Amino acid sequence: MGTPEAEARALFEAASTALYEEIAGSGGVIAGDPRIEPGGDLHAPFTQLRELGLVRLDSDKDTWVVEDPALVHTRVIAPLTQQGAELLQESALWSQAFQGLTQAWRRAPGAVEQGPFRYLHGGETINLFLSSVVPEAEQEILTAHPQSGRGSGEVAAHVVETERALLERGVRVLTLYQHSARRSTAIREYVTEITPAGAEVRTQDEFFNRMIVVDRRIAIIPSPEDLQTALAIREPTIVAYLVDVFMRSWERARPFTSHEASVVKHIADEQRAMTMRMLIEGHSDPVSAKRLGVSPRTYAGYVADLKDEFDAETRFQLGYSLGRAGVRTDDGLEDV
Repeated sequence: MGTPEAEARALFEAASTALYEEIAGSGGVIAGDPRIEPGGDLHAPFTQLRELGLVRLDSDKDTWVVEDPALVHTRVIAPLTQQGAELLQESALWSQAFQGLTQAWRRAPGAVEQGPFRYLHGGETINLFLSSVVPEAEQEILTAHPQSGRGSGEVAAHVVETERALLERGVRVLTLYQHSARRSTAIREYVTEITPAGAEVRTQDEFFNRMIVVDRRIAIIPSPEDLQTALAIREPTIVAYLVDVFMRSWERARPFTSHEASVVKHIADEQRAMTMRMLIEGHSDPVSAKRLGVSPRTYAGYVADLKDEFDAETRFQLGYSLGRAGVRTDDGLEDV
């Protein structure tokens, strides 16, 4: 539901400005014109123009004429600007007050009694939880994003703002994607914006699960069965295990920067090797595409390229050729 100010602005933009332009162009509108009278098509926008002082009655001609909008602009905008400043100040004070409550809650015995696991149901609840714990990080944020997506718009503006604020406070931010993210315009723009501020971004070929870890104290992972459910974990042993899993993947991953020409060939080789592994292990195309972080159509293109490379007409022939070439699932490639 919009605010009264927003509803008034919507009327102003949709109808009142057009009526103002008509009155200005015609030299005025006769008082008593049925269109501006109660029940008329233009009654609402005319009433708004009159209340704002954008039209006045010329009694000599019994006609409504326009007024200079510059005389009205300040009277309308100034109170809104003042109100906005007051709301921002009040918001900052509320945030400060809640921060004190959060610290008290963490120290309270009752917080521990709630247990080390908490299920978060629904996208709004998950986002609210993240927005409450991520900005409060003091040392480190670890984020793993399979494939290239990060929700609506892939990388929302508020994510960049939050991470930049963390970096300015000295918090280390590590983000891990799959290689396929390098083809995403949104992700490349994110990397260009955030890495100069000190964030580190890497990619790897293997599929992994989504995860966020805050200060190696809280881990948030999604439910494997329901994308609208996540689990917040505070149990130190499990969090440490998840951090170890992340860091092992991080060490194998390749840096992702805005100047990455030197690693393009290596990434292509790793995706080629991964495609071979999927074929040899007998995974279906949808499963293989997901593990590579690409669409089924893109994965089919990878397979077609391998068929051309090994002069194979069918996947059976391709598998036979890969076997003769010495490809193994444990090492990836050998003698190829």
